[in-house]
Amino acid sequence: MLASLGALDGPSDEDFQRLSRTMAHIFGAEMALFTLIDSDRQWFAGHVGVGETREALTETSFCAHMLALAGEDDTLVVLDAASESRFSDNPLVCGPPHIRFYAGAPVSVGGQKVGSVCALSATARSDMAPELREQLRDLGRLASSMLALKDEARVRARTAAALVREEWRHALTLEAGKVGSWVWDVRSGQLSCNDMFRRMHGLSESGVVLFDDVLAGIHPLDRPRVEAGIEASFREGMDYSAEARIDASDRWIAMRGRVYQRDPEGKPLVMMGASTDITESRQSAEHTKLLLRELNHRVKNTLAMIHSVARQTIRQNPDPQDFIEAFSGRLRAISDAHVLLADRDWSGVRLHEVIATQLDGGFGADPERTEVHGENVMLPADHAVGLGLVLHELTTNAHRHGAWSGDEGTVRIDWTVERDPVPGLCLTWTESGGPAVEPPADYGLGTRLIERSLAKVLDSEVSLRFDPAGVMARVWMPLPADLH
Repeated sequence: MLASLGALDGPSDEDFQRLSRTMAHIFGAEMALFTLIDSDRQWFAGHVGVGETREALTETSFCAHMLALAGEDDTLVVLDAASESRFSDNPLVCGPPHIRFYAGAPVSVGGQKVGSVCALSATARSDMAPELREQLRDLGRLASSMLALKDEARVRARTAAALVREEWRHALTLEAGKVGSWVWDVRSGQLSCNDMFRRMHGLSESGVVLFDDVLAGIHPLDRPRVEAGIEASFREGMDYSAEARIDASDRWIAMRGRVYQRDPEGKPLVMMGASTDITESRQSAEHTKLLLRELNHRVKNTLAMIHSVARQTIRQNPDPQDFIEAFSGRLRAISDAHVLLADRDWSGVRLHEVIATQLDGGFGADPERTEVHGENVMLPADHAVGLGLVLHELTTNAHRHGAWSGDEGTVRIDWTVERDPVPGLCLTWTESGGPAVEPPADYGLGTRLIERSLAKVLDSEVSLRFDPAGVMARVWMPLPADLH
């Protein structure tokens, strides 16, 4: 009990000092103490006339004898300690301060004796007036009440400090989580809310917040949904839940709430809840939906392209082995373009990357046989897939029959980005140094694929020339203004 009071070994308490001075004055004593007593020592919480001394041993303490008394009258009055056998050999009687007179009353907290108030003098007395004994009891009770009140105040202060810390922790948690909390007094229409809620709903940083102000800030198209959700919560007792845009910022807010108090008739009095900004999550969800729609569109286009290429390839190559070899390469060209686009959420791909996937390591690895010149322009998805297939057919033909079929030939790939009058890419494939080229008597599938691979890109053009010095291909396709 004594340790829980937190009064031991602390600084002098001015209230306890006043009580000690009052005690000394009432009893006309040189010394007076407000003491707290544990198993082996007596601590002077208030003191008069003892100098700098703040404690004494329990075994020599008059107060310890007094606390051991039982019964209704548990005060202790000693008129002449030197003449009483209990105290005559006490070091405080035999030596300084030569105590002769002692009058003490217990101090109790929660029914347990924890200390005393006492007056002491070096002068013996023959008697003590009965009214002084009654005042002694009153002073003991007063000291008990004072100690209990101080302990209660200390506990309250500690609890209040803990609550403040918890409130700060809660506020910081809400702030870190970007959660706006609110309490709505339904009858007055006023909301108590944190700073995050004010910022989230575009409210002023200070001043009274009314529910009507919050509702007025909701986007007009979303306001009926919010009102309907609140009405359902009032009427049916369900938790309130709604998502709406803030009109001024166009950001999305998720609001959750619950009626926590109703009057005897069931009408709502207090509603509490929280708001969170879900703009990013909604944008992410919309972006995912857009990607899925784009993916579905691309898959359909790709399957159609694969079906067309497979059908034309098998017509040109009825032998199964020849078909597998020709079709696998074309399928890989389509797949490589799709991998690049998937890695970039189908937002587009750089031209250098498309070239690198189709030149089978020749791009940049052997500059003496491959020259590439041009701005590393961004290509949309359809452009990348179609151009990838064009480059695959040109590369395959160069390895089998053209510049790369021997040891001397080279391939030069040049392109420019045109911005006027229509943004577009003009790419030229030029072979030289290889075997002499003769125009084919019958255009094969590869030639047709080269000329038709950009069919999905409107207004694109592909032309192929079989000059004796080498094959030349020219590709032109429009570019969106924000991608080139």
